[in-house]
Formats: sequence, C-alpha cells, structure tokens
Amino acid sequence: MVGTETDMTEHPDDILRALADPDRLRIAGALASGEAAAATLAETLDLPLARVRRHLTRLADAGIARLQPDRRTYRLDTETLRWAAEQVGPPRDAGIALGAANEDEEAVLRAFFRDGRLIEVPTKASKRRIVLERIALEFEPGARYDEREVNAIVGAFFNDHASLRRYLVDEGFLDRAAGTYWRVGGRLDV
Repeated sequence: MVGTETDMTEHPDDILRALADPDRLRIAGALASGEAAAATLAETLDLPLARVRRHLTRLADAGIARLQPDRRTYRLDTETLRWAAEQVGPPRDAGIALGAANEDEEAVLRAFFRDGRLIEVPTKASKRRIVLERIALEFEPGARYDEREVNAIVGAFFNDHASLRRYLVDEGFLDRAAGTYWRVGGRLDV
C-alpha cells in the first residue's frame, strides 16, 4: 500500500475482524480523535490497562493503529482503513453511478460489480434481474445490434459474454432474430 509506513499484509477481512470486537472498536474510535497512550485510553474508556495493551497490539498487527516513534502513543492509520474499503468495493456512490434507482439496487450492484466489471452472475433471480437491468442500460432502445456488437458490450462487463447474452435474452431484456439483437426490456434512462 502506497503512503503508509509498512506494506499492507492483512486482508480486508482481517482488518474488519480486528474491529469486530467492541472494545477494539472503542479504542479505534478514541484514536480517531487523536494520538493517545495506552494508559490514557484505559482511563478514558474505563478499561483495564492490560486489556487496552492487548487490543492495541491486535489493532497494530492489523495495521489499524500505529505505534509512534516515542514508543508510547498510538495513532489511527486512516490509510489502512481507506485501503480496506477500496479493496472490498467501489465508493458508496458507485451503485448510483452504475445505474441503481434505489438503495436496494445499489447494494446489489455494489456486491456484484468491482471496478465496473461483474464479478459473478447472481444465482438469486431478483438480484440477477437487477444486474441484468443495469447491463441492459448499455443497449440503446430502438437500436439493432449484431452478435459481435452484443458480445463486445457484455464482454466489457463479464468474460463469459455468451452466458450473459443468453441471460439478457432469457430474462426479457433483449430479443433476437436472424442474428440481430435489440433491447425490449428494462428501465429507460432519461
């Protein structure tokens, strides 16, 4: 990870696990206000000093807290948290940028897209329809596309363009005849 004191060795899941403990989360929250020594954190949070030191070690191991050069105070490493958030998905507004109409759709799109690409086709029909509707937005209503053009459009989202093309037809977003495809379903962006 660029810009931090050490390279990121933890997986984002490990970082989240480190924050899953209520006391560690309280300690990280206190560090968000500014650097602090273990004794100060123990007093502020009304926790035993030994427990605070143990939690600080775990937070430091995960890269969330950094021991300062004085070897007494810790600071929250916001870059580690930012890095973990970037690894698990695009920024919060990306669902809307992908074409989500509401928070439920946004959650589905954020779960199944990374950097504008579909990571997997959802098995649950309701989620699959949301994903397919987003991809259908790439097809201009009234325009005709040959199979090569359809493959290029859906291939920009997913490597298995044949399966995705078939899903779009089967779910009623595209229709086809004589090697030509056109959009027949989905929301219209105006």
